[in-house]
Amino acid sequence: MNPVLRPLAARYAEWLHLPAAEAADVSDEQPDQVRAMPVILRFEKADPPGRTPLLEAAAAAAVAVCLDERAVAEDGEWHEAVNAWIDGRIRKVSRRARGAHWEAVQELPGITVEVGGAQARALVPGRVVDNPKVVSRLQVSGSELASDEPGPVPDGVPVLYLNPAAGMTVGKAAAQVGHGTMILASLLGDDDLGGWAKRDFRCAVRIPDATTWNALHPGADPGLAWRERGVVAVRDAGFTEVAPGTVTVLAQWFPAGQGSV
Repeated sequence: MNPVLRPLAARYAEWLHLPAAEAADVSDEQPDQVRAMPVILRFEKADPPGRTPLLEAAAAAAVAVCLDERAVAEDGEWHEAVNAWIDGRIRKVSRRARGAHWEAVQELPGITVEVGGAQARALVPGRVVDNPKVVSRLQVSGSELASDEPGPVPDGVPVLYLNPAAGMTVGKAAAQVGHGTMILASLLGDDDLGGWAKRDFRCAVRIPDATTWNALHPGADPGLAWRERGVVAVRDAGFTEVAPGTVTVLAQWFPAGQGSV
């Protein structure tokens, strides 16, 4: 297990079992200390991305930042910022950019991933109040992408299933699939994690039917779901779009699918 993500693994089962109201409780936070990872989605007017590849790019970029050597090494330039964020709530804020604004965020610390012509850049997390102007001026909402038909899941990649009843915008979904890849990575052994890193943390994002979703759902025993089916769940605090406690994503580790919570 990677030490950077160890605090997330330790909190995983507890978070799933919180009452819905407590999932949204931020009474222990100081507003000026709230930390988040900006996830920048490229939206060009003339050539908008596909919805599924954009989400897959965002999911890979988020975990890539956390497991980059600059974050993992104790003397790495990202280490302190990433550790401080993971020790608290792993908030992500998706924003959209195009043209010169997209080029400007490439100068900020982070990692850009491209999938099928779609691009997303996850930035090193920090205090929201310290966001550079080039980030804070980007819009959080206002763009949506049509549903697409992504086709069969490629062999050897984890799958992130979006809750078919949640109806999330592309920005909300981008943050949620990023949570999913991070939780998966926090529970994997070194061999599986190393193999995934060699594939640039690629994954598949799909919307299942209700029967598949219900069959995968961990229910009251997340440990059993992980051990038997390689499934972890993302449970949202409910600050935007969905109710507190909503499971937004089920992430399934197909290459190995073994481990313990």
